[in-house]
Amino acid sequence: MVCYHGRYSRPFCICLSINHQYHMKKVLSLLLVSAIGLSACKKDKEEKEGYTPRPVTAASKKFISKIYEYLPAPGQFINESLGSPENAEKLVGDARTTLVSLGGFGGSLTFGFDHSIENINGADLGIYGNPLTGTNAEWSEAGIVMVMQDLNNNGIPDDGTWYELAGSEHGKPETIKNYKITYYNPKNMTDDVRWTDNQGKEGYVLRNIFHNKKEYYPSWIKDQDQVSFTGTLLKNTLHDGPIITNKPFEWGYADNGSADYKQLMDDTGSPYNSFDISWAVDGNGNKIDLPYIDFVKVYTGQNSNGNPYEPDKTNPRSRYLGEVSTEIGGAIDLKIHLNK
Repeated sequence: MVCYHGRYSRPFCICLSINHQYHMKKVLSLLLVSAIGLSACKKDKEEKEGYTPRPVTAASKKFISKIYEYLPAPGQFINESLGSPENAEKLVGDARTTLVSLGGFGGSLTFGFDHSIENINGADLGIYGNPLTGTNAEWSEAGIVMVMQDLNNNGIPDDGTWYELAGSEHGKPETIKNYKITYYNPKNMTDDVRWTDNQGKEGYVLRNIFHNKKEYYPSWIKDQDQVSFTGTLLKNTLHDGPIITNKPFEWGYADNGSADYKQLMDDTGSPYNSFDISWAVDGNGNKIDLPYIDFVKVYTGQNSNGNPYEPDKTNPRSRYLGEVSTEIGGAIDLKIHLNK
């Protein structure tokens, strides 16, 4: 006997031969698998359809409309004007009027616009920085860019997955994925800031004579003992010479004196680094199709003191430049900016 429990109020049973029972069970099993598959497809479709991009309207602006979080790592500009929450708010509604320092590796700025950024053909997002591009005087402080969709449509980056916009270094062997660093607050204005990482290394964010009247550890963050950051670590590009330089990467990073940045400087005098949402990858490096994004996070991608003599901290030049720290001067939606 085979009994079928379906959408009817009571099960119904059919008496069959052994052979018929076998075939009937097989058919019912196939129907059950099909139903499960259809249910899963429906769920995926509903999840995708549940996300509603915010359209561009006549009132939409190309600039940042909201700062969601400013969480810098320790650094020489932190707790000064360039490294304060109040200064980060000045990026709203404007660009190239101020700079915000993100401190050492992992320090970040999270922001959004008054509409969803559409993944159009070519570059979608422009981010301003202040790299130096002179020959043999380069100083870039590469920032990694991540994006997220507002899947629950609540206007807060609290539910989606952060996807990295993979730049030129993403797949190279020198790049370390899932790098974690922890900074320890010395709680004074004289000691360097110690750090340890998940590669078995330790070091210091070095204080310098130009920024020596305040603490380097961000004073307003919740945890005043230690703070950790996890992300993709880019290789060190620091070079000694008559002028200490930090060379740019080929493409795909903020505050980076790459070829596209220098071309815009020559063409417009108002350069930015360009980013294509189509570069998005997940944590395993797989490409992700994102027709729109709503939130952007930029974080410092190198762990470097600006000291080419490390671990020697006694060289007179070891404390001249301070840590490599991405600086952000604003961001724009390139579809609006370029009237695409």
